[in-house]
Amino acid sequence: MCVPQTREAEPKLAPNDQWVKDFDFDGFTVDMKRLGDELEKNQGPADVRHLKKMVMWSNACGLIGMLTMGLGINPIAIIGLSTFTFTRWTMIAHHTCHGGYDKIHPNKSRWNRFKFAVGSLWNRMCDWFDWMMPEAWNVEHNNRHHYCLSEIEDPDLVENNLVEMRDLNVPTFVKWLVLPGLVSTWKWFYYAPNTYKELKLAKWRKEGRKIPDGVVPSDAVTVRVLLSGGTPFYSFWEFFSIVIGPYLLIHFFLFPAPLLVLGEYLGTGHAMYISAVKNLFLAELLTNVHGFVAIVTNHAGDDMYRFKEGCRPYSGSFYLRQVLASVDFWTGSDLNDFMHGYLNYQIEHHMWPSLSMLSYKRSQPLVKDLCAKYGVPYVQENVFKRTKKTIDIMTGSASMRWFPEEYERKFIERDAVLEAAKKDKRKTVLLSDKCMEAVQE
Repeated sequence: MCVPQTREAEPKLAPNDQWVKDFDFDGFTVDMKRLGDELEKNQGPADVRHLKKMVMWSNACGLIGMLTMGLGINPIAIIGLSTFTFTRWTMIAHHTCHGGYDKIHPNKSRWNRFKFAVGSLWNRMCDWFDWMMPEAWNVEHNNRHHYCLSEIEDPDLVENNLVEMRDLNVPTFVKWLVLPGLVSTWKWFYYAPNTYKELKLAKWRKEGRKIPDGVVPSDAVTVRVLLSGGTPFYSFWEFFSIVIGPYLLIHFFLFPAPLLVLGEYLGTGHAMYISAVKNLFLAELLTNVHGFVAIVTNHAGDDMYRFKEGCRPYSGSFYLRQVLASVDFWTGSDLNDFMHGYLNYQIEHHMWPSLSMLSYKRSQPLVKDLCAKYGVPYVQENVFKRTKKTIDIMTGSASMRWFPEEYERKFIERDAVLEAAKKDKRKTVLLSDKCMEAVQE
């Protein structure tokens, strides 16, 4: 008697996930890899000139703020100082520390990922002086965040980091009351200690040290954690003396100190110095808000995907995830991009982290067209709409999507097959070359 063969049932997909059923994974992988290679090959002097232009604009903001910060509390000083701090991080340090100018900038002693802002407090002060320690940020952001995007190991996963607020059994409007404090202090309260945790955790792993029982490495370390129960990775005093203390002392109190001398000369006493300190602190609040709107919103929203397993860097799964878990904002003019810190090209940046800012501007319409060709959701929205979507995730009013698990495994397995085929092809080419050499001899 013949037993009828049963086909394995297709996994049931949510309406928003139907596109994945007919997705040409191999074609998408080939096209994105080819585009990345072309973009890197076409980088050169124009990218360096663009970087210098953005540095000039950023420095101009800093200079305006510095020259006006002693003239009483005023918006010109606050906006200038805030914008300088924001752009120095998001544009200049961000893309340099990723290696975006390693191969094309003539001054390789500075504009290189292994040189810029690292190695000493002096380098940090000259290149990128902020609450975060550059070496720690390089580990947390360039490594952990970029190559674990939207996985539980992603240290910038908003939905995981704000789980306490999300689960808090209070009305949503109460959670909204907490947001102004979080948004205006997040860099020193959350980001500086958490990036330093990732640096220490990386050292522990390298040394083979065992993580204590009960400690979850993916849990965020904040100033509140340090002041309450602490963390096994470092003490509060270590954090203060190495990470945030130098910035607090030098940026807010020593940097405006020359105004004490100028004030005595002009007969105004300490008034100019006190005004400068106040403007610096107000600029700090503003740059935190600016940074939150442009940075934290890049990967949060109910239309962003999460993933259960890791994937190979620069594989088909990797490229796909950067699109599905990232969002672009408005793009276009240099001024628009400058005010977004060039984070409005987040999809393109995550696909190829070590390219220049100008390359992301060039690539954006090409990536968008390729996603349309393959039916991959490509999200581009106003940054303020994304801020609302991010706050909904923070407060628990909305949740991110989980990528269909069956297809996640299927694509990871396909990555392995494609990688093996590439290695076999390379071996075959090498063998044929040797055969040809033998014939010629």
